[in-house]
Amino acid sequence: MKFRPTFWPTVCFVPMFLSLLALGGWQLQRLYWKEGLIAQRTAAVSAPAIPLPSDPAAAPGFDFRHLGIEGEFLNDRELFLGASTDGGAAGYHVVTPFKLKATSDQKDGGVILVDRGWITSNLKDPAKRAEGQITGTVKIEGLLRLPPKGRPNFFVPENRCDINYWFYVDIPAMASCVHLEGVLPYYMDAGPAPNAGGWPKGGQSRLSMPSDHLQYALTWFLLAAALAFIYYLYHRRLGEPKPEGSDKA
Repeated sequence: MKFRPTFWPTVCFVPMFLSLLALGGWQLQRLYWKEGLIAQRTAAVSAPAIPLPSDPAAAPGFDFRHLGIEGEFLNDRELFLGASTDGGAAGYHVVTPFKLKATSDQKDGGVILVDRGWITSNLKDPAKRAEGQITGTVKIEGLLRLPPKGRPNFFVPENRCDINYWFYVDIPAMASCVHLEGVLPYYMDAGPAPNAGGWPKGGQSRLSMPSDHLQYALTWFLLAAALAFIYYLYHRRLGEPKPEGSDKA
């Protein structure tokens, strides 16, 4: 049997085959990129706690680093970030402005938004979780977080200051909504230490990062192999000798 490539099937096969290989290679590049991000986050979470960055421009280098801060919550200016648990229960993350205690680096203290954790929908009214409304000067710990750069994607709705419902963290808009100035351009996820009364439930940072790029790469490479196999079988059949008399009418 002879392998006899023909023109038009080959013209169709070559770009499709190369495209599938390119997609597989791209997913491998994404895999290495994601592994780097995972290693970076793991190292950040495992690193010792740091003081609040005095220079906000340096904050991107401290994403997911542990922070310890001192000041007081501005409980009358709570913001509510729509969220659900892994089990699908609907609720909110309570984001509370935190007036920082003045230091030598920050003489006016400043304000940082703190995601205190998750509450069920029926606890949006602070009166229903009064025990957790911490007052006075306190020390809290958590992770420094960087907000997304604008709306995460087209499918995420716009934030609603008018009803105090936020779909994603937008620090300038949140600060404006509750009439605050001097708010830092990053925020903090509160740690898992329990609050009085049990709400909000802190420690909600999602530390794991899904990485399906190897599966995607294998899928593209297998599709390329399947296409090549079909191409080979097709032309191998064309190369089979015809039975005698098959050309006779």
